[in-house]
Amino acid sequence: MQKAPFTIQITSNGMGYADQELRHKLIKTYLTLLNQNDYLPSVIAFYTEGVKLLVSGSPILEELKALEGKGVRLIACGTCLNHYGLAADLQVGLQGGMTDIIEAQWQADKVITL
Repeated sequence: MQKAPFTIQITSNGMGYADQELRHKLIKTYLTLLNQNDYLPSVIAFYTEGVKLLVSGSPILEELKALEGKGVRLIACGTCLNHYGLAADLQVGLQGGMTDIIEAQWQADKVITL
């Protein structure tokens, strides 16, 4: 199991631009496949509505905890968490700032935005 030098950015509460149920289903499948096939990014950064996936009630906490357990660094935008009133509900990952996200982007060979 080896992490690739790339960063994934998740900027919405799910994946794509469909109804919420489908967006959650797609991101769950995506993260499950990353886990199962050991396609491990170095970092997954969450900002704007993406931070909602890291808090209580998120349908993908199990997948995110598994990735974190394999050494993937999960960064939640602190400004975004505070904007949505979710800072106290963070269940996985670390609350960071824009500097942390910029650092992850610059250290990556590739940045993928979902």
